[in-house]
Amino acid sequence: MTTTRSNLILIGMPGAGKSTVGVILAKQSSRGFVDTDVLIQTSQNRTLQEIVDTDGYAALRKIEQDILLGLTVKNSVIATGGSAVYSDSAMAHLRSDGLVIFIDVDIPTLESRIHDFTRRGLAKRPDQSFGDMFHERFALYTHYADVTIKCVGMTHEEVCSRILAITK
Repeated sequence: MTTTRSNLILIGMPGAGKSTVGVILAKQSSRGFVDTDVLIQTSQNRTLQEIVDTDGYAALRKIEQDILLGLTVKNSVIATGGSAVYSDSAMAHLRSDGLVIFIDVDIPTLESRIHDFTRRGLAKRPDQSFGDMFHERFALYTHYADVTIKCVGMTHEEVCSRILAITK
């Protein structure tokens, strides 16, 4: 799949490896790298968890939407926060010059990578389990994805190789 869109947009669950894959992919494809979680934290001068603890999950989603809508980069790999897909307008903005790639990782792998979800800054309802959030978001990820990379059993480098092969 050759793409004329200049950005590669990585979406997926927290712990899927979007940031790690993004850095490697940016180097291998001669693109810039943007981690929107970092943009959120620097704009707010606090961690994602502090935002959720102080203002709630909905506030984090709104901040994330505003950051994404203000993003104007070209020729970059963009690792989004896991909840970016809750905003139709933000996803439309990202897609306007980006190929959206779903980094699809299963629950057991996510749980093995993230040992304490209470410190992760998840933009989820307080009554929502991680499994419920996974299933809710999975439908959104597949809805917005131009490409899905099933990552079970793959290293980050193998994920990058697959993305590069698909996007050439």
